[in-house]
Amino acid sequence: MEWMLPVYRVARLSAGPSPLSRHAFKYWSSPRSSWLVRKQSDFFKDLDKEFVKIHKTVKGALPSSDWTPFQKSGDLPPERADVVIVGGGVVGWSIAYWLKKMEMIREGVKVLVVEKDPTYSKASTVLSVGGIRQQFSMPENIQMSLFSAHFLRNINEYLGVLNEDPIDIQFNPSGYLFLASEETAPKLEKNVQIQRGEGAKVALLHPEELKKKFPWINSEGIALASYGLENEGWFDPWTLLNAFRQKALSMGVWQCHGEVTGFGIANREMLTTDGEELTFGRISEVQVQMPNSLESQPVECAIVINAAGAWSATVAQMAHIGVGPPNSISGVKLPVEPRKRYAYVFHCPDGPGMECPLLIDTSGAYFRRDGMAGNYIGGISPEENEEPDISNLEVDDSFFYEKVWPKLAQRVPVFQSLKVKCAWAGYYDYNTHDQNAILGVHPLVNNMYLATGFSGHGLQQSPAVGRAIAELILKGNYTSLNLSAFAFTRFIKGEKALEINIV
Repeated sequence: MEWMLPVYRVARLSAGPSPLSRHAFKYWSSPRSSWLVRKQSDFFKDLDKEFVKIHKTVKGALPSSDWTPFQKSGDLPPERADVVIVGGGVVGWSIAYWLKKMEMIREGVKVLVVEKDPTYSKASTVLSVGGIRQQFSMPENIQMSLFSAHFLRNINEYLGVLNEDPIDIQFNPSGYLFLASEETAPKLEKNVQIQRGEGAKVALLHPEELKKKFPWINSEGIALASYGLENEGWFDPWTLLNAFRQKALSMGVWQCHGEVTGFGIANREMLTTDGEELTFGRISEVQVQMPNSLESQPVECAIVINAAGAWSATVAQMAHIGVGPPNSISGVKLPVEPRKRYAYVFHCPDGPGMECPLLIDTSGAYFRRDGMAGNYIGGISPEENEEPDISNLEVDDSFFYEKVWPKLAQRVPVFQSLKVKCAWAGYYDYNTHDQNAILGVHPLVNNMYLATGFSGHGLQQSPAVGRAIAELILKGNYTSLNLSAFAFTRFIKGEKALEINIV
C-alpha cells in the first residue's frame, strides 16, 4: 500500500491534461471562463493535499511505526520498551544517550527513562558541587575521569542539538589540590605515580613549592601536596544533566515522570554444586506509578537499568535482590544507602583569587572558588557516628561553625573572617562496602543492569559510565574501558574495589 499511492499520483499527473483541463485551456483568455480554471486548479491542489495526508496516515499505520489514532501523552509511558532506565539523573540520561548513539539501526533500541522527581529538587546531580578530577588511586577511576574530561571539553560534538544554542558547561580547569601530612605523604606519592602512569598530569609540591604557588595557604603540618595540572576543576552539573537529556530526547528516547513500584519477574530454581538453592529471575515488565494518581502503567521490557542513585537498593529489592537467607548468594543485598552531605556557600572578600583550586585538606575539609566575587563553596564529610538524618534535606548550620570553619580557617588564615551566604544538602548514593561504583548485570537477575554506588563521583564519571553500560548491553562486554572490577560479584566473593582518595 505504501508504494501504490505515490504511483497513482504520479500516473495521474503524467497522463496529460484531462478533457476538462483541455476545455479550460481553450477558453483561458475568456474572462467568463477564468472562474473554471481557478476552480479546477484549486480542486487538484486540495486533492494533492488529501493524497499526502492519506499517504502519511497509511505509512504511519504500518507495523514498524509508532503511529496511533490517539494523541500521545507526555505523562504516560509506552506499553513496551527495549530498555527501561530507572532514574533520570545524569547517569541515567548518559546511558540513554549512549544506547541511542551506539544502536546499529536507527530507532533500533526503544529506551524509556523513568524519573519520579521532574523538578530535580532532590536529585544528587544538581545538588553536587560539580568537581572532576583524575587524582584517584584506582586506574579504572582515573581512566573514567580522563574520558569525562575529554567529553566535557568536546561536549558540543557529543551533545549538541541542531538549531539549539551551543552548550556552555562552564568548566573551570583550576585543578584539585590534595594536601598530605607526614603520615599520609607516602600514600599520596604512590597515588601520583599511578595517576601519571595512566596519563594524568599531576605535580607533586613540597611545602616550599606549595607556599610559593599558593601564598595564602598555611603550610603547617603539610609534608607533600599533589596538584592537577590538566583536566581537573569543576563545572555546572545542571547544564550537563540537561544536555544529556535534551540530546537523548532528540535521538528518540522516551521519558516518563513516575515512580517504579515493582516488577513482573519470571523465576527459575537451580541448585549449586554445594547444594545451595538459587533463584534466577528475569524481569518481564516494570510497574510505573503515575504522580498524583492511582493509575499504574505496566511497561513490557527486555532490560532494566537501575540508575536510581541513593534509592537504588530499594529498586533492587523490588527485583528480589538480597531477599534470600543470610549468608547465601541470594541474600547479598545491594550495599547502597543515602547519605546526606552539606555544601556551604560563604563570602570572604580577601580570599584566594582566580588561581584557587579545589583544595582537599588533610582534615578532609574542602573548598573551591565560586565565581569571581570572593565567594566559595565548602564542606566536609561527617564521621561515621555523626551521619545526619536522611528523612529530609534540611541543613544543619551549626555543622559548618563546629566542623568545617575551624579547619578551613586553620588552613587558609583569611577565612577566619567570612560570612555564610547560603547552604544546601544533597544525597550521596553511598556504597557501604567500598565506596566505589557498582556496574554491570546482576548475577541472579540477568536482565537488570546496575549503575549506582558512586559515593559522590557519579557526576564526573557519568560520561564514561554511560558508554560502558551501553557497551555491555549492545556489544556484550566492555570495549573502551574494562570496568569489571566494579561488578556486583565482588560482594558475593567478599572482595573490595578499594579507592584511597575518597572525598
